[in-house]
Amino acid sequence: MRNGDGQNPVFLKRYSAVDVSLSSWFVILLAAAAANLPFLNERFLGIVSFKRPAKSLWLRLLELIILYFIVGAIAYFIESRIGNAFPQRWEFYAITGCLFLVLSFPGFVFRYLRKQHA
Repeated sequence: MRNGDGQNPVFLKRYSAVDVSLSSWFVILLAAAAANLPFLNERFLGIVSFKRPAKSLWLRLLELIILYFIVGAIAYFIESRIGNAFPQRWEFYAITGCLFLVLSFPGFVFRYLRKQHA
C-alpha cells in the first residue's frame, strides 16, 4: 500500500533495527533514572513536597512501585508503536520488578548506607 507519491503512509511506517535498539536503551535508562528518583530527592514523584523534611522508607517504596508502573506503561506504549505488543504473564512482571529493585540500589546506598562526613 503506497500513497500517490510512492511513500508508505505514516501509519504503516516500518521501524528499523536502530529505532528498536534506541527505544530499548531509552526504556532502560528511563527505568534506571526512575528507580533512583525516590532516593535522590525529598519530593513525592519528584513533584509534590511535604511539610516533613524527610520522606520515610515506606513512602519511598510506595513511590518506587508507582514509578515501576509508570515506566511499564511508557515501555508498553513504545512497544505498541513499534509493532505488536506481546502479552505478558506474571513471570515477566516478577523479573522486571526485581530488575527495577536492582536498578534502585545505587540510590538506596546513597540515601541510607553512605557514610556521612562531619
